[in-house]
Amino acid sequence: MQTIMNQKIKKTIQYIISIAIMIAAFYWAVNGIDIEDVYTKLKSANYIWAFAPIPIVLLSHWLRAMRWKTMLKPIFEPKSTFNLFSAVMIGYALNNLIARSGEFLRPYVVAKREKVSYTSLFATIIMERIIDVFTLLGLFAVLFFIFSDRIVKILPTELDQKNIIVIAGLVLIALISSFYKPFVDKILEWVIKPFSERIYIKISDLFAKFRTGFAIIKRPSQYLRLIIETSLIWFCYALPMYIMFYCFDFVNVYGLGLADALILLIGSGIAISLAPTPGGFGVYHGIIAGTLEALYGVPRDVGLAYATINHGINFILQLLVGLIFLYREKITKIPGREEMKSEVEAVR
Repeated sequence: MQTIMNQKIKKTIQYIISIAIMIAAFYWAVNGIDIEDVYTKLKSANYIWAFAPIPIVLLSHWLRAMRWKTMLKPIFEPKSTFNLFSAVMIGYALNNLIARSGEFLRPYVVAKREKVSYTSLFATIIMERIIDVFTLLGLFAVLFFIFSDRIVKILPTELDQKNIIVIAGLVLIALISSFYKPFVDKILEWVIKPFSERIYIKISDLFAKFRTGFAIIKRPSQYLRLIIETSLIWFCYALPMYIMFYCFDFVNVYGLGLADALILLIGSGIAISLAPTPGGFGVYHGIIAGTLEALYGVPRDVGLAYATINHGINFILQLLVGLIFLYREKITKIPGREEMKSEVEAVR
């Protein structure tokens, strides 16, 4: 009973923090802007260009399901990409309502269907996020080298090269250490085992299952496939943002191109990773409008109108498709994290 109460308290605190970030981000996004001007810009937008990228957006999610299938092959052979696509869309739909919650539901959907370990599947989600973070950082490094005079304008003044190197080094050491089984085994043996043999055995077993989700690392033959799939995913993320530039004729008026769409994508991706809110509300709007103004001189009300259309199309699409797949999977109630794990392990 105490555990359930602690989980509820933890969830409540997470919701409060997420909502607080969203309110602060929205305030930052609209501060100093006349909302009527934004509404006027929204009415004057060319919505043909807003709806045109929808097939590309869906393709990007299908490619994510394909990449997930590649990552799962060392663990088991998924029955179909469509089932994984179903789980991906359900995860996106829930993320739009409760920040990060879809990351826990996605492996649950597949584990329940395929009768495989929830922990191992969840580990592949962590691995996926690691790949995406390194992709973001890699793209940022390339674009920073090409457009350093522009990008430096939006970076915090206290973020110098030395700080970046130290942070990157610590993260890399932590990641490498977590993959090295003897190191983790020794840490558990020294820190946990002297206090509780039962907890030590439980954590060791959990780590063994979790490590299974990183099995793709031992398959160098799959690296090229992962690189291609990841590149296609991010290209299909950037292309709709570029197409939507034509809603306000950014291409002709401000000379924006695909590389600029990629800069916006990277900026919003990093911002949402650092300050997650349901569906990226507020954070996405603020970073897109702010970046367009700082880098390209786009008036903030126009930038906010662009961000609103871009975000709105993606939000509605993910929510509608996700709800359809929720019905397909016969999920009428979203279980808690521990419920997901215990339910799946019970039927295996």
